[in-house]
Amino acid sequence: VQLQASGGGLVQTGGSLRLSCAASGRTFSNYAMSWFRQAPGKEREFVAAISRSGNSIYYVDSVKGRFTISRDNAKNTVYLQMSSLQPEDTAVYYCAADRQGTEYASTYYSSYEYWGQGTLVTVSS
Repeated sequence: VQLQASGGGLVQTGGSLRLSCAASGRTFSNYAMSWFRQAPGKEREFVAAISRSGNSIYYVDSVKGRFTISRDNAKNTVYLQMSSLQPEDTAVYYCAADRQGTEYASTYYSSYEYWGQGTLVTVSS
C-alpha cells in the first residue's frame, strides 16, 4: 500500500492542524493505521493508532485530549486532528499501515510495514 501524508505547516502555540494520509494500492480497510512523529535529534515516537474499522483507538499520553485520529474507509484516508498545539509537538509526522486480521492497532514502530513520506509540523512559541 502506498501512503501520502499531507496537511503539515507552521502554526502558533495553541493552534490547530489536520493531517491527512491517503492510501492507495490495497484494500484500506484491511489495515490498522497509525501516526508517528520524529522531532529533530530524537527517535521516532508513537502518536496515535486506529484499528481497521475504527473501533479501537490508542494515543500516547502526551496528546490525549488534544489529538484525534479518525479514518474514512470509503475515502481510503486516515486523519489526525491536532488541537492546542505546543512547541514540543514540532516534528515530522508519518502515517503508517499494518495489515491486520483483527480489530487491533499496534503502538510499536516495528509492527508497521508501510510508511508515508512524512509531513512537517512546526509550532512556534
